[in-house]
Amino acid sequence: PNATEAKAIVQDFATTLQGELQAAIKDGGPTNAIAVCHDSAPAIAADLSERSGWQVGRTSLKTRNSNNAPDAWEQKVLADFDARRAAGEDVQPMAYAEVVETADGKTFRFMKAIPTGEVCLACHGRDITPEVAAALDERYPDDMARGYSLGEVRGAFSLSKPL
Repeated sequence: PNATEAKAIVQDFATTLQGELQAAIKDGGPTNAIAVCHDSAPAIAADLSERSGWQVGRTSLKTRNSNNAPDAWEQKVLADFDARRAAGEDVQPMAYAEVVETADGKTFRFMKAIPTGEVCLACHGRDITPEVAAALDERYPDDMARGYSLGEVRGAFSLSKPL
C-alpha cells in the first residue's frame, strides 16, 4: 500500500459521491441530498473497501454521523490539517500518510482533507434552511457538522491497510 494507491481510491470515492449528491440536489434540492449522504456514502465506502482491500471511510472533528467519529490518530491529523489551513495552505491537495504500529503489526494510514465546497454549504454551512435543518435533525440527532465556510476543512477521507 502507498499514498498513490490511497489517493486513487479517494478520487473514486469523491467523484462517485459528488456525482450522486449533485444528481440528488438537481432532482429534489438539498433535503434530497441528505438521504444520499446518509445511505450512499457508507455504501460507497463499503464497496471501495471490499474491492480494494483497504479500510475506507470519512471522518471529521465535527461529525454528522457519530459512527464516523475520529480515532486518536485521525484527530491529530485533522487538527494538523486545520493548522496547515490557518497557516495559508490550500485544503484541496492536503493529505498525510504514515506507517503506524498497531496491536496487529504495522499499518499504512492515509488521510486526504475534504474542503468545504459550494455544494456542501446547503447542509453544512451557516445559513441552513429550516427545512434542511429539520431533515438533518431527524436523521442525525447528534449532528455537529454545521457552521462551515467555503474552503474550510470539512473533514477527511481516511484509509488504512495492514502491511
